[in-house]
Amino acid sequence: MLTIHAADVLLPGGGRAPVPGGAVAVRDAEIAAFGRYEDVAAAHPDARLRRWPGVLTPGLRQWHGHWLLTRVYHPDPREADELGTAPISGPAFDALAPDAARMAGSVRRGIQRMLAHGTTHVGIGARPEVRQAVARAGLREVPNAPLLAPPVWDGPDLDPFVEGHDLAGTVHGPLTVGQPADLAAFDVTDETGLLAHGAATCVATVLGGRLVFRRR
Repeated sequence: MLTIHAADVLLPGGGRAPVPGGAVAVRDAEIAAFGRYEDVAAAHPDARLRRWPGVLTPGLRQWHGHWLLTRVYHPDPREADELGTAPISGPAFDALAPDAARMAGSVRRGIQRMLAHGTTHVGIGARPEVRQAVARAGLREVPNAPLLAPPVWDGPDLDPFVEGHDLAGTVHGPLTVGQPADLAAFDVTDETGLLAHGAATCVATVLGGRLVFRRR
């Protein structure tokens, strides 16, 4: 199956210029082509089309996946009346002292919330339950990530741009034909808008060619 992901602007990374009306063709789990939509579609006339608003980029890299999954509690929606919906960290996390069962649920929800921020690559530690959950989700490991060091930001933040600062510092790498199709789409007009509004504007995340998140 070949799918074309198209958006108003393609930001391919690697210092390459934005491509207005850009697209990425995905065959199975890999990038088959990218560039102007007209050129990609002409080369792959039988492909299924998924069109996203805004910009399309490589998937994002979350350096502090380990910290966000082991030292942060992601409340269940059923706990909203008691705990709210925001991630819980620091002294509040210590006071909550979630047991293993609650943390297992938190890890699953944390991963889903990372995917909802365009994250495809994470730094993870050695805890088997975390590694298993990340592997099941298909997320890719960031090598040599600062796993145990506290993040530079004050408090939990699922937005990789908080640590990466710009597109070059946040995407996992530039789009490359033959590499895994890890993509993210954001409902903003351009790179400036993406940096201003952050990864919470994500509308879709593609991981190894699979659509793993779509904002309805």
